[in-house]
Amino acid sequence: MDKTSPTAARAVADIEDGASLAVGGFGLCGIPSTLISALYRQGTGSLRVVSNNCGTDEHGLGILLGAGRIARVTGSYVGENKEFARQYLTGEIEVELVPQGTLAERLRAGGCGIPAFYTPAGVGTPLADGGIPWRHHADGSVAIASPTKETRTFHGRDYVLEESITCDFALVRAARGDRHGNLVFDKSARNFNPLAAMAGRVTIAEVEELVEPGVLNPDAIHVPGVFVQRVVALTERQASDKHIEKRTVAA
Repeated sequence: MDKTSPTAARAVADIEDGASLAVGGFGLCGIPSTLISALYRQGTGSLRVVSNNCGTDEHGLGILLGAGRIARVTGSYVGENKEFARQYLTGEIEVELVPQGTLAERLRAGGCGIPAFYTPAGVGTPLADGGIPWRHHADGSVAIASPTKETRTFHGRDYVLEESITCDFALVRAARGDRHGNLVFDKSARNFNPLAAMAGRVTIAEVEELVEPGVLNPDAIHVPGVFVQRVVALTERQASDKHIEKRTVAA
């Protein structure tokens, strides 16, 4: 039952080229930065990533993106990452944009074994009708466009069918975790992390504080250990390495 891995490098060692990854975090909040850095140093490429966004140009998934290691992204927005936008518009990467709530539910459904579900989000738009560019040619023309999705009417309202998401691996970051893989997230870092953890066939969690089994209050656990296969305890320096996406000052 002891799921701890001695290093981040050991934990991600079997993630091969072309693997699919569900990655937690929102912007730079709650991102598994240590695991991402280990994957970068390992040199793994052609990754198919499912994440709300791709970090920034210098942090999070942005370091894999900048190195040309990501082949496809399923996410909600391009955000502050200019390199992400450049690669998408020049045909270097395939991008499937998904409404944020729909993306969250696709991950949750995948973790629950639900193959698909109907949602009103996107009905009457190109999301349902098809035609959204997934990949461009180098000249900017559309190489691959999104397909038309099935729609049905329930109780007089139209809904679009969305398929769930599961991935080969999931990378998440938790505030606390135990050796059995039970995880607790802190405040807004509890964003896409629990959903990503559920959707991975092999889920790897980096934890800021590792505790012994039984220490965590069962009622406070956000992701039970059944969803987690590997746990990496962060050093004090790694745990405090958190970047701010946008700095502001009060008037």
